[in-house]
Amino acid sequence: MKFIFVTGGVISGLGKGITSSSIGRLLKSRGLKVTAIKIDPYLNVDAGTMNPFEHGEVFVLDDGGEVDLDLGNYERFLDISVTSSHNITTGKVYRSVIEKERLGEYLGKTVQIIPHITNEIKCVIKSVSDATGADVCIVELGGTVGDIESMPFLEAVRQMNTELGKGENCMFVHTTLVPVLGTVGEQKTKPTQHSVKELRAIGIQPDVIVARAKEPLEYSIKRKISLFCDVPLEAVVSCPDARSIYEVPLVLEEQGLTDFIIRHLKLADAGQDLTEWKSFLSKVVNPTRTVKIACVGKYTHLADSYISHLEAFHHAGAELETKVEMAFIDSEVIQEKGIIPELAQVDGILIPGGFGSRGIEGKIMACRHAREDKVPFLGVCLGFQMATIEVARHLLDMEGANTTEIDPETKFPVIDLLPEQRDVKKKGATMRLGAQPVVVAEDSRAFELYGNKNLVMERHRHRYEVNPKYIEEFEKAGWRFSGKAPDGVKMEIGELVGHPYYMASQFHPEFKSRPGKPSPLHFGLVRAALQRKYQS
Repeated sequence: MKFIFVTGGVISGLGKGITSSSIGRLLKSRGLKVTAIKIDPYLNVDAGTMNPFEHGEVFVLDDGGEVDLDLGNYERFLDISVTSSHNITTGKVYRSVIEKERLGEYLGKTVQIIPHITNEIKCVIKSVSDATGADVCIVELGGTVGDIESMPFLEAVRQMNTELGKGENCMFVHTTLVPVLGTVGEQKTKPTQHSVKELRAIGIQPDVIVARAKEPLEYSIKRKISLFCDVPLEAVVSCPDARSIYEVPLVLEEQGLTDFIIRHLKLADAGQDLTEWKSFLSKVVNPTRTVKIACVGKYTHLADSYISHLEAFHHAGAELETKVEMAFIDSEVIQEKGIIPELAQVDGILIPGGFGSRGIEGKIMACRHAREDKVPFLGVCLGFQMATIEVARHLLDMEGANTTEIDPETKFPVIDLLPEQRDVKKKGATMRLGAQPVVVAEDSRAFELYGNKNLVMERHRHRYEVNPKYIEEFEKAGWRFSGKAPDGVKMEIGELVGHPYYMASQFHPEFKSRPGKPSPLHFGLVRAALQRKYQS
C-alpha cells in the first residue's frame, strides 16, 4: 500500500478535498485502484449533530455514516462508495483509546498522546486502507498546519513515513496560498515559506507543494518556492482558480503531477485515460442553454450546506448541455414577504432537507406556489414532508395539518415520528440512516427517471415520515406515492398527478449523483425546467 498525505497551510478552505480527489482521479486514470480517508481533528465523533453553518453539509454514506462533505467529493471524483471508517475524527480516536483503557488493554501503563493516540491513528489508517485492497490511499488531514488539534495526526503520519520507508511508500502533498497584495499584483511566497517551515519543524518535509492562487504562478515564483521550501521545481504545482472543480485534475495533469507521483512512489502506470472525464468537463463548461433553479432553504448563507445538490445539478446539467444557475432563497424571507420576484421568476424550485421549525411556513408557501403555478419542483427529505403538508392543507382541507416535529398537538399529524424513533434519546447516529431499498411503481414518472428500475437503493437521513393513516386520502387527491419501502408503510417518493414535474423524495438522491450518472430526480427537474423555459 502506498500513502499520499495531503496537508494544508496558511488558511483553511484552500481546497485540500478537491486536491485530494483530483489526485485520486488522475491515479485512477492510470489504471490504479485508489481509496481516500478524511481526517477531521474536531472532538465530535462524527458530523451528524453539526449545524450546516458550522461545517457545511453532512454527507451520508451507504452504511449510514454521517461524515464530512469532502467524502462526497471523493465519491464523485473516484466513482466509489466509501464507508464511515474512511472519516477519522479526534472523537472517534479518543473514544476508542479510552474504551481500551477501561478494559485494561494497556496493561497498567500511563496512557498518553504518544504512543497510544498516535498508534491508534496509524492502526485505523492502515486497517481502513488495507480493507479496500487499493494500490494507493490518499489521506487528507483536515485543518491547517499549526493547529493544536491537528498535532497528534501529523505526528502519526510522520511516524508512518519512517516506518513504511521514507521516499518509497509515503509522500506528502502540501496545499498553500500564494496571495497577491496591493495594486502591484506581485505574488507573495512568504506565507508558503512559513507554512512549510511549520511543517518541517514537526518533522515532515513536503514532496509536492500545490499553490492556490487566483492566477497561474509565475515561473520566478515557482523557482522561489522550490528554493526556499526544498522541493523540486517540477513538484511546485500551480492551481489557479478554475472554471469548474472538475477542471482541477486536468490542471494538475498538464503540469506533470501524475508522472511525478508515479515515479516517486514507484507505481505501475497503465497509461493515461481521461477521455470520459474530458468529455464530461466539456459539457460542464460549454453549455448551450441556461436555466435558473431556486434553492429555498434554511442554510442558504453558506453554499457548502447544499454542496451535493449543487454538484447533482452540475451532473444533470452536463447531460442536458445546460448551465444550472442557482438562486439561494432563505425560506424565512418567503415566510415574511410571500412569493418574492426572485422566486417567481425561476424555472424550477428545489426544497432541500433540514431540521427545526425556522422557516417552515416559507417552505410550505414555496410548495404551494410551485403546485399552483405549474413550476417544476423537487422536494427532498424535509422538502418531501413540506410538500405533503401543503397538499393536506390546500387540497384536502386539513387546516393546520403539520408534522409533529413542529406541532406535536396538530389536529392532522400527516407527518409523524417513525415508530422506531419514539424511545430514542441520543441524537448522534440514531436517525434512519444510509442506503435503503425503494420499490418504484412501474406506471410512474419515477420509474422512467430511474431507467425502468422498480427497485433502487437510496440514502436516508430522517426521523419523521408520512403518517400511513392519511395515505389513501392523499392518493385520492392526486398526491401519489410512487415509491415505497418494501414494507409498504414508509412512503419514499411522491409525484403530483397532472403537474408537469412535481416530485419529492424522503431520501437524498443528491448523495449518489456522479459525473456521467446524475441523480435521476435532479435530472428530471432540470429537464422539466428546460421545457418550461424554452417551450412555454
